[in-house]
Amino acid sequence: MRKPLIAGNWKLNKNITESESLARALVTDLADITETDIIIAPIFTALNRVAAIVDGSSIQLAAQNCYPQETGAFTGELSPTMLKDAGCGAIIIGHSERRQLMGETNEFINLKVHATLNSEMQVILCVGETLEERENEEMLEILTAQIKGGLVNVPAEKMQNLVVAYEPVWAIGTGKTASNEQAQEAHSFIRGLIQGLYSPETAEACRILYGGSVKPDNVDGLMAQADIDGALVGGASLKVEDFCRIVKFEKAGH
Repeated sequence: MRKPLIAGNWKLNKNITESESLARALVTDLADITETDIIIAPIFTALNRVAAIVDGSSIQLAAQNCYPQETGAFTGELSPTMLKDAGCGAIIIGHSERRQLMGETNEFINLKVHATLNSEMQVILCVGETLEERENEEMLEILTAQIKGGLVNVPAEKMQNLVVAYEPVWAIGTGKTASNEQAQEAHSFIRGLIQGLYSPETAEACRILYGGSVKPDNVDGLMAQADIDGALVGGASLKVEDFCRIVKFEKAGH
């Protein structure tokens, strides 16, 4: 059985003080959670302070991005080892906003995947299609390119440190959510791609999260799907009550 994982991507929200406050509340309210892995990803400037708060708790810390070089003349960038030094155990890579707004390519994202895995940190690799791509029936083609491109030369033994997050771009921050059936279809397809690249065992062990307007009122239905192993939560991860309810999803049928 794949252990569920709920990750909160705080994006460009919460200053250091606010991040500390949110982290403290989550540590308290989620202290007894053992059956689900929990990750939060604050802004860079709050990472080290939040790391001290979640240390020894049920919550792991992630960064929202990285640069695929250890050191050097890369103004404004942070390497995986520097983020690890700040207290992170995971990095979100290839988020749709990085792809859409920052023009990140599958090739560049693949470099980040390798740099993060080589630093012995967990990768949360984001993939997903835009509304236009879905309407043009290019979803499967896009997912294939993003999965295959992101995993170039990643060996099977390192896949245990990699989580895939499927986030239909048209459902992020829009209030729209893929139906349970649409999400399951995409997750099943992604698992099939991983099986084709590796093996049935690797595919079966890989956790695939759903991201895209996950809320307390839709998480139970999503988590009941056979190939949905957790959620990458945006807006709802900024509210203690909402994020806690998502972490404590009702497990009926899962």
